[in-house]
Amino acid sequence: MTGAEALAAHLGTGVSTTCRAWALMRRNGAVMGFTDHDRALHFEGIEFRPETGMSARAVAASTGLAVNNTEALGALSDAAVSETDIEAGRYDGASVRAWIVNWQDVTQRMAIFAGTIGDIRRAGGAFEAELRGLTDALNVPLGRVYQKSCSAVLGDRDCTFDLNTPGYVSARAVEQVMQNRVFRFADMTGFAENWFRHGVLKVQSGAAQGLQGMIKRDRMDGDARVIELWHPLGAEVLPGDALRIEAGCDKRRETCQFKFDNLLNFQGFPDIPGDDWVITDPTKSPRLDGGSRRR
Repeated sequence: MTGAEALAAHLGTGVSTTCRAWALMRRNGAVMGFTDHDRALHFEGIEFRPETGMSARAVAASTGLAVNNTEALGALSDAAVSETDIEAGRYDGASVRAWIVNWQDVTQRMAIFAGTIGDIRRAGGAFEAELRGLTDALNVPLGRVYQKSCSAVLGDRDCTFDLNTPGYVSARAVEQVMQNRVFRFADMTGFAENWFRHGVLKVQSGAAQGLQGMIKRDRMDGDARVIELWHPLGAEVLPGDALRIEAGCDKRRETCQFKFDNLLNFQGFPDIPGDDWVITDPTKSPRLDGGSRRR
């Protein structure tokens, strides 16, 4: 008898001892367990803790492509879900599974939800997280984008460029940082100005470990180099914290060819005509011999 069948038989007795349990896995692999029971539960190698004050609303399900959703509620706690981690974005996109469990025999359980965390709202020392079902991914537009610039992300399976190639990454410690957004380095030679613009700065140690930001500017200020992010990182960065700074790509064919020597994997269409070319009045063309208009 499966766990779900055993749970159904238990519910059929008319006297039930059930509760809910959730397992949350963050993108860095950290796993956390919660339950609305008053004792800790253990199954699938996870400890489901009761002291977090977690609860959940009913799961709304549908047969179409509408997003199955519910909400998880709880108190912010340093021992469980902290406001600092939420602010830093450590729970963005985390995967969630939920069960109904017989707390007297945890082998009797049934999965009722699987999905990811969506929007998180915080107020009054508590949080409210939207849980999005697996069908949410089916609402994302797919297919090839026909545009002049490259549609790949530097280093992904379409681009194939190895970001560990010498000369395209800099590993160094933080020297000066302002507002968790502007980084200043006294000696960062060997890279052309703007080399890291459109790239990624990743924090490898410290309170902000695992966080990253897109690089807005990469400029020289006298003998110093200044790297500025689009948005501040969600946790404090201190001098001495380890960084990994990756070269940036502006998605142009010339950059792909001459900066990365990767033109064969360029995913854009630089010769595609614009809308103004498509609607041009033929009588205004200086050439009417039927030949190519791109000369």
